[in-house]
Amino acid sequence: MPLPTIEWEGNVEGRVRLIDQTLLPAELKYIYCEDLKSIWHAIKTLTVRGAPAIGIAAVTGVLLGIKDIRTDDTEAFFKELKNVTNYLGSSRPTAVNLFWGLSRMERVAWENRNKPVHTIKEILLQEAINVQNEDKSICRQIGENGAKFIKDGYGVLTHCNAGGLATADYGTALAVMFKANENGKKFKVYADETRPLLQGARLTTWELMHAGIDVTLMCDNMAAHVMKLGKIQCVIVGADRIAANGDAANKIGTYGVSILAKEHGIPFYVAAPVSTFDLNTTSGDEIPIEERSSEEVTCGFGKRTAPEGVKVFNPAFDVTPAKNITAIITEKGVIEKPSTENVQKILAL
Repeated sequence: MPLPTIEWEGNVEGRVRLIDQTLLPAELKYIYCEDLKSIWHAIKTLTVRGAPAIGIAAVTGVLLGIKDIRTDDTEAFFKELKNVTNYLGSSRPTAVNLFWGLSRMERVAWENRNKPVHTIKEILLQEAINVQNEDKSICRQIGENGAKFIKDGYGVLTHCNAGGLATADYGTALAVMFKANENGKKFKVYADETRPLLQGARLTTWELMHAGIDVTLMCDNMAAHVMKLGKIQCVIVGADRIAANGDAANKIGTYGVSILAKEHGIPFYVAAPVSTFDLNTTSGDEIPIEERSSEEVTCGFGKRTAPEGVKVFNPAFDVTPAKNITAIITEKGVIEKPSTENVQKILAL
């Protein structure tokens, strides 16, 4: 650890290599996306997932989409580029890093619109590489800024997967744990399995075990009991979108964990890069929540567990209000008592 979750291979005619996260932990397999539809499918089906990794998928997806544009006409190129970004943006609506990555590529292309098309392509390739390298540095800094919140003897609860598999390198929530472990702290992690797709069971435990961190897996509905037993001293989770007021969207079930933490007087931390903030969204009430297929609940991993024809509600995310969040850990610093004012103070640095 860490393993390269997603990266671009080659020149402007290259391809994307990524870990197929749907196969973990049984099999570690890299797959290749060589066209626009394949990277769209990888994002949609959670072959690649986690907000920062989706951002990287977005910028590399743009490269896949433009590599076959053969025109030398700049106006025609930009028309096709917009088609590419619109298509990629339709894959998943909640993770703001997807749209952040697409907007960044569009902006860089526009800033270089007076250059030849082949030069714009080369510039976009370098920008995609920059995004990946920046994410590695950002993850490390999040770990540095958050490690102080884990003390010797702590029990740390986490939900879903916010590790290296969700980023280019080191994770967000798990980065805090990786860094605390590197600093010699002795603590235990309790990982919610995270229904219905079990990202905690399949991915988080796998990463922590490979890092040599003491981890215990538990069902989502055990969190309250484990807190009552006094085994949890803090909660650290990631985020897929954070509103301007500090409300944070994360994998479904996170909101419930925040309520339980508040009831038991346990600090609740969100670890996320600045790119996950959506300052155009005033509060969490405005965050679009992706709803996924009923089969994920009724036929998870190929086994039917509910009657055919039963109605299913399957939101992928929920929103934790800022009032339930002790602090948000970013690469720029820690936002204590998240609010619109406190968020702006850190993001302005």
